[in-house]
Amino acid sequence: MIDEILPRGVVTAEAFGEELSHAELFPEEEQVIARSVDKRRHEFTAGRACARRALAGLGVPPAPLLPGERGAPRWPAGIVGSITHCAGYRAAAVARASEVTAVGIDAEPHDLLPDGVLDQIATPGELTLLPELRAAAPKVCWDRLLFSAKESIYKVWFPVAGRWLGFEDAVVTPDPDAGVFTARLLVPAPPPLAGTLHGRWMVRDGLALTTITILF
Repeated sequence: MIDEILPRGVVTAEAFGEELSHAELFPEEEQVIARSVDKRRHEFTAGRACARRALAGLGVPPAPLLPGERGAPRWPAGIVGSITHCAGYRAAAVARASEVTAVGIDAEPHDLLPDGVLDQIATPGELTLLPELRAAAPKVCWDRLLFSAKESIYKVWFPVAGRWLGFEDAVVTPDPDAGVFTARLLVPAPPPLAGTLHGRWMVRDGLALTTITILF
């Protein structure tokens, strides 16, 4: 499903429900989640299983995928990627670093954000735009899609910039008809990220999905 909003060269794998939640982990990965609650263990396990399936599509053999700085997966040399998980869904997307600078994916339940969250993640301009989006496509939970887009933005930002990016540091403008969005960064950015980023979105089967791919 998520492969539909990613370009050629990016390989994906996804799991639904509890699929892959009990897949085998490497001993090093087991140590990472040794004290985790079941929910976290299942998310971590299925996410890593999806990532290894996607890597196999690039001919990369199985290997431990340990968390790096701020929890981002440490990918094998020459690989970039992203993992996402939410209730009932896990996915991974990977690509060769010689073809793609960074890829970010995010999945969220297609439902309204909890009370108070929107004001914490949206800029004034985004709050002004939301009524227009709701009028254009009332069946889309635009607040949740905005949150998802900002998660995808961070996932391409951090591996390249190596520093934090807040929700308030990017202005997202979705196109309600074309299934795309733009993201204008409000902080200085390294050249691959400078200016406006372009992403894609999809709502299907109770999920809100967003992706951003930074190509060379």
